Amino acid sequence: MKQPDETDAAASFSFDDTPLARELADLSARRRVLENTEVALSGRTRVLTVSNQKGGVGKTTTAVNTAAALASVGARVLVIDLDPQGNASTALGVPHTADTPSVYDVLIDEFPLADIVQTSPESPNLLCAPSTIHLAGAEIELVSQVAREHRLRTALEEYLATTQERIDFVLIDCPPSLGLLTINAFTAAGELLIPIQCEYYALEGLSQLLGTVRMIQKHLNPALTLSTILLTMYDGRTRLAQQVADEVRQHFRNEVLDTVIPRSVRVSEAPSFGQTVIAYDGQSAGAVAYREAAIEIIRRDGTVTDADASTTEGNA
Repeated sequence: MKQPDETDAAASFSFDDTPLARELADLSARRRVLENTEVALSGRTRVLTVSNQKGGVGKTTTAVNTAAALASVGARVLVIDLDPQGNASTALGVPHTADTPSVYDVLIDEFPLADIVQTSPESPNLLCAPSTIHLAGAEIELVSQVAREHRLRTALEEYLATTQERIDFVLIDCPPSLGLLTINAFTAAGELLIPIQCEYYALEGLSQLLGTVRMIQKHLNPALTLSTILLTMYDGRTRLAQQVADEVRQHFRNEVLDTVIPRSVRVSEAPSFGQTVIAYDGQSAGAVAYREAAIEIIRRDGTVTDADASTTEGNA
């Protein structure tokens, strides 16, 4: 009787049965769904502030990549960089040297927002109000200003009322703190988007952030709502990431997007080239996830016309 040898064993092994092959097949299927998905925008401007006082949760990464993903499906998007580090400005490829007109001039010297807005080289649909190092001192300077909490809102309302082209989304990238810059963002926005890292201590400090939101709702901006929570840096191979995702979904069942953003080398590399991951490698897993998240965000206020669009959900 012939004994099975190594050749027979190799022949019986199929690459299609490996986890990597299944992952690649799933990614290819998701790409096809995105290619066949059409979105209908609501026609009104949605202003979202991207905030989490905990650092390192993918806040700026989420702001710029979500903005780029929205622009890739036809939305006209303005990113307001309220972080003195200026990382969002860097990722969008717009100049933000010390002598560049910036958000600082809008908040402190009452420059019109239209005078500082630049178009990202990535897309004519992607605009940016850059940050410069001067913004680091704005927290202190704002203390003595009249209507200090409403400065950004006033400037944004004037810009939206006078701009020639419709703006579909405004995304405000906040610093990792709950100071006057973040309060200005909360006062100017209608929606709050919170990125949460799928790691230990993910929910730490979230109660403080939500407490600040309630204070803003009571005293400054009753229209502000927590509309979106996006799980970032997700590693499906670890039990911890799955536990964190389950816990967040349990507490915020209606706010958490079905799409999760995986850990991705491409997402990390893109800013060093002055690009979002959508432009850097639009077919990568990270880019696909941000495009799916963008469609989910649009769906919460618009319409997606595709019979298979529901398959973009449930990728957690």
